[in-house]
This record gives sequence, C-alpha cells and structure tokens, in this order.
Amino acid sequence: MPRRPLTLILVQRPRCTTYFAIAALAVSLAVTACALKARSTLDGPPSAAQMSEFWNAPTDLAERNLLYGPGGVDLVPSADERFELVATDTKGYSPGYDVRDRAGRQWSVKLGPEARTEVVVSRLVWATGYHQLPTYYVPRWVLVEAGMATVQPAARFRLDRKKLGTWAWHENPFVGTRSFAGLFVLMVMVNNWDLKNSQNARYPWQRGDPGDGAREIHVVKDLGASLGRTPWFLTLRGNRDDIDAFEKEGFIEAIEGESVEFHYGGAWREPHLRDSATTADVRWMAERLSRLSPQQWQDAFRAGGYQDETAGRYIRRLQEKVDEGLSLAPTE
Repeated sequence: MPRRPLTLILVQRPRCTTYFAIAALAVSLAVTACALKARSTLDGPPSAAQMSEFWNAPTDLAERNLLYGPGGVDLVPSADERFELVATDTKGYSPGYDVRDRAGRQWSVKLGPEARTEVVVSRLVWATGYHQLPTYYVPRWVLVEAGMATVQPAARFRLDRKKLGTWAWHENPFVGTRSFAGLFVLMVMVNNWDLKNSQNARYPWQRGDPGDGAREIHVVKDLGASLGRTPWFLTLRGNRDDIDAFEKEGFIEAIEGESVEFHYGGAWREPHLRDSATTADVRWMAERLSRLSPQQWQDAFRAGGYQDETAGRYIRRLQEKVDEGLSLAPTE
C-alpha cells in the first residue's frame, strides 16, 4: 500500500536555524517512513503453535475476571507486605523500583499517573486474547531499603520474569495476521501513543501460560502512555490519564477502500502502522470488546483505582469507539 507523503505546514516564517532544523527533522521522518516496512520473520503464515505465542482466542472472554487479571486474586500484592528494594529504576517517564516480596518473587514497580492507565489497558489487552504478565494497582505499599521501611504512594506492580529479548512492531512472526493488526487497533482505541520496540518483550513459555506447543510468549508492555491524547507532529504533546482529552480525541478519521485512517498521532516511531489496519481489522477488535459485560468494563477500571464517575466516562467513550468499529463491514 503506498504511503502518504509527509506534509509540513508552517504558520509563521521561522528563523533560518529553526527552519533548517524542522526541515531536517521532516526529511528524517520521511526517510524513516519509506525505509521502515513491516515484514514477517517467517517464510509463510505462522502455525497454530507459533500464533499462540502472541494471541489465543479467548473462549472464556465473557467470564474473564478483569478486576484481578491473568494473575488472579492470589498474587495481589498486600498493602501490609514489606517489599525489599532490589534496584531503583530511573528510565522512562515514570520513576520506579525493582522489589522482592517475602515469597522471593520480584516485581517491577511504577509510580505516577501511568500506574493507573497501565493496569486498565493491560486488562483489556489480556481480555481480548493477548499475553500479559500479572499486573496490579496497589494504592499503598511498604518499601524496605537498607533496613528502613517507608510507606509509598500508589504504584503499578508487575510480576517480573526473565526476558528472552524484545520483538519489533515492524519485524515479527505475526505481521499480516488479523490478531496483529487487531492489537494495533486496540492501541489506537486506548490512545497508547508510546509504541516502542524496546517495550515489547519475549519471555520463555511456562506452565500456566496459554498456548499449546508454544516455546515463548510475546508481550506488549509498559502501556501507561494511554487514556489521554496522542501527540501531533510539532503541535501538541501527548499525555496520559486525562479523561477530558480522551473524550475529545476522534477515532476513525476516514476510510479509503478497505484502509482505515485513524485520528491518531502515536505511530510516529512505527509509521508503517498508521495505514496498516483495514475495516475488517477494526471490526474484528470491536467485536471482541463488545462481548465484555458492563461489570467487566467497570472491573477493568476498578483494577486501576478509578472512581466510578471517571471510569464511566472512559467506558462510554471506549464503547463509542467499539460501536464505530461494529458499523464497518463484517469480517470474513
């Protein structure tokens, strides 16, 4: 499919140095958009076992517990437990820690506004059949560093696991499959604008993971830059956890044949994704989200610590997007 040319509109005549800086950036992005094309790492379509490393049809979708997610209630971190500091994490937008609980389990802890959004989006990703690690929102917890205990504010706890490596949005075994396109559609629906390959992880398959014959699982993680507005080139910065901005941002901008153009500024690192979804892909994801019960929607936001009023506004906007998707041509 041909890519749209990058158009740059200048509303003011910038100073010479600014003009050349902008022009250089525009050329750089255009070159990236032309050079970066999605391709499968397989010679043919993935086998059922290979596909299960990425997505498994959620036959129990209507029964999935979105309050506790894939880890269930047994792994919920206790507010009274003392978590021993392993390392401090200063990378990325949100500060955090690596900690160990009394059972010897290691957790990745994220503070700040992404703690809430990441848990909610992780629940929706898992509900629709994609792999996710046990993830929880903990309103209060205790950190122990050098024998000193301090009460910490709300955080996202994600069970840690030895990683095999990362996987790329533009190069993986699942390019060209409906479920791969559907994952991107879901990222658009929740306005996750931070699509970085470094945040896509591969883990060894272990007992309890879905997938018959799978050797590893592919996970999209660090989903916190969501539920706000997406960024727009040189004009507007993206944010997260902003219901007012989320309600105002559109979803489907235009349809050209079977190709869908989204009102979405989150694919600038992976420009090939922007025009990759078809009407059938959008409807496919919308059909799965439409099977969630009102209780499941509410539980997904309760899992992220949201109050009912704000959760209700998010749910209404997401369901509007689901309805837009369902209005498109039926899937095969």
